[in-house]
This record gives sequence, C-alpha cells and structure tokens, in this order.
Amino acid sequence: MSREMREKQLIETFVEIADTMVGGYDVVDLLYRLVSRCSIIFAAADAGILLRIDGHPLEVVASTTERSQLISLLQLSADEGPCVDAYRSGEPVTVDDIASIRERWPDFAARAGALGYNWMHAVPLRLRDEVIGSLNLFGDGSETLSPEDVRAARGLADIATIGILHEQAFREADLARAQLQQALDSRVVIEQAKGVLAHTHNIDMDEAFQRLREQARRSQRRLSDVARDIVAHAGDRTRDLNDL
Repeated sequence: MSREMREKQLIETFVEIADTMVGGYDVVDLLYRLVSRCSIIFAAADAGILLRIDGHPLEVVASTTERSQLISLLQLSADEGPCVDAYRSGEPVTVDDIASIRERWPDFAARAGALGYNWMHAVPLRLRDEVIGSLNLFGDGSETLSPEDVRAARGLADIATIGILHEQAFREADLARAQLQQALDSRVVIEQAKGVLAHTHNIDMDEAFQRLREQARRSQRRLSDVARDIVAHAGDRTRDLNDL
C-alpha cells in the first residue's frame, strides 16, 4: 500500500471510529472495526484486542483470525508476552523478531513458535493512569512498523480507549440514575407506610418507623417491600403488621 493510500485509510479510520461513538453504539462492533482496519493500514497479518472488562482478568474481545485469537489466548494462559506486558506497564512493547523472545517470555515462546508470526507490536489501551487492555498487531513478513506507524497505532488505541470508557461511563451513569430513582421511590413509600402505621396504631412516626424496621428484619425482607405491602393494605384493618 502506498503512503498516500495508507494516510487516507488512517484518516478514514479515525473518522469512522469517531462517528461510531455517537449515541448508543456497540463497543464490540467498534473493536472489530478497529482490528480489521489496523491489519490493513499497518500491513499486519492479524490484529487483536485484549480487554479488562468490569474488573475481571484480561480477555480476548476481538481478533481478525483464529490464529491471532490463539496467540492472544496463549499469552493469557502463560501470563506473559508482549500484549500482557503492554497492559501491565502501560507502555508499547515491540518484538522485531519473535524468535528472540525465549529468554524474556520462555513459556509463551515455547507455545507461540508454531504460529508463524515474525513480529509483534502491542499498544496499551490507556487513558492517563488507567490501562484497560492492549491493541496488538502481528506480522508474517520481515518488515516491522515504522516510527510513524507506531505513533498512528498509538493514536488509534487512544481513541478506542476513550470510546470504551465513554460507553462504560454512560452505562454506569444510567445504573446510578436508576438506583437513585429507586432510592427516592422507596423513601416515598416508606414515609407513606409510616403514616399508615401511625394513624392505624395511634403512635408517633418514630415508633411507626421502628415497627416497620422490626417487621422487615423478622420477615427478612427489604424495608421498602414491607412498606409497599402496608400501603397496599392500608384500608384493611383486619390485617396485623405481622401478617405482611
């Protein structure tokens, strides 16, 4: 691929990824687009992504081929290798000759030799001090990445990281909003139940709340659920608190 064509592909990839991160986008689709584009732009045989999801260990989330998925899994199994090191150190890791890795990563080297790759380049998915995975390129040929390619790969990894964390923040914000609304709704129904108990048993609101809590503990139910039952049966004077 000519330099002009590569630059055109690179610009289109940045634009495409940026466009993808609008609205309710699919992160998995974004990552598969990214590895597919990277293998073309950087003339790599394959590309893949390792990602830490919700605090769990690293996982393979996108690969261009079964072979690139296998070499990523081998690194996770051996708990070593350039992709794992890039994640742990937060810095890019380049292997110009895969035959030379035996001393640095002996367990991984013993398993990876038969896969046929000649070079590897791993870029951390990093935003400031947070590292969430690595973008990994694998090559069959003798020519590795140029310094310009390394910078470009870092740029693509950076924008992908922003996209992943952006989507995660939206999910967490939605969950936080839902939990807040649930807490507010529960508070309202608890206040209603206190009023029902205070009126029914001619007690003050503090005593009503104490009885509500005691019943929740005895029945091993949530306070809000007991409160909802009290409000729902407010007109039934034949029911005792212990019946709820």
